[in-house]
Amino acid sequence: MDRKTRDRIVYWAVWLACLAPFLWLASQAFLGELGANPIERLIRQLGVWGLRLLIVGLAITPVARIFKQPRLIRFRRTIGLFAFAYVSTHLLTYVGVDQYFDFAAIWRDILKRPFITLGMLAFVLLVPLAATSTNGMIRRLGPQTWRRLHWLIYLIVPLGVVHYYLLVKADHRPPLVYGAIVLVLLGWRVAYRLKSLRS
Repeated sequence: MDRKTRDRIVYWAVWLACLAPFLWLASQAFLGELGANPIERLIRQLGVWGLRLLIVGLAITPVARIFKQPRLIRFRRTIGLFAFAYVSTHLLTYVGVDQYFDFAAIWRDILKRPFITLGMLAFVLLVPLAATSTNGMIRRLGPQTWRRLHWLIYLIVPLGVVHYYLLVKADHRPPLVYGAIVLVLLGWRVAYRLKSLRS
């Protein structure tokens, strides 16, 4: 099998892996198997999968460098855009299905409930990253400006973890695990940067 064919197969495997949770949630909703509070479960699961994909995207660079597989970097954009799609659907489900587009109530929620405040902030910061994910935008902004803008991801992902932690009422283990993973990934980046400066 030539490299081009292999790369295409791997790309579609990544694409399908990112899409699979959405298809599973859609099937659960269609079959009425989302539990006693299906809207709340749907909103939460969409958000959790968005956070998971953001963390996977954050992990790609360390994995690529540690295992000397630079070609993995090219999947970062696809995974990041899928993460944005899940987070956007998470937000739209809350706004449209849960709140029926009652923007006055939504605004009160943003002001009153810290986890919603942080979640909205993370989403607002994520929008310019998704909007500048094309090759054309990289050329317009310039690689250096584009990279600086995308450093926002180092703020967005921790905000997503805190949003999830504050949302959970009982079992805080999942967001704590995600938080630990994010700390390791950010710590690796700091160590790698310091090593690069010394060499």
